[in-house]
Amino acid sequence: MQVHYLEIVTRDVDAVCAAYAAATGVQFGKPDPALGNARTAVMPEGRLVGVQAPLRETEKPVVRPYWLVDDIEAAVANAVKAGGELALPPMELPGHGTCAIYLQGGIDHGLWQR
Repeated sequence: MQVHYLEIVTRDVDAVCAAYAAATGVQFGKPDPALGNARTAVMPEGRLVGVQAPLRETEKPVVRPYWLVDDIEAAVANAVKAGGELALPPMELPGHGTCAIYLQGGIDHGLWQR
């Protein structure tokens, strides 16, 4: 298993980015509209960390890993078959790939296909 994208949703994007930069030296870019205006940092092997504000008033702060998969449709079907509840069906993010979110065990889980 490999995390391709680590999504951090917070109401204080700039402070979280500044703290990570101070602690690790990583630098975050400008907001990326294709990723919900997340400020991203590129990690080794092209992995991404994104910090973004909630996209809706009811969205709570969360840290959500997106696991890299070869076939997102099959991965989603298998996650649902194993008891996961689909929260976001596969959605293409131009220039980034396709993502999906399911809920299981009280935790948000992401899937990502490049």
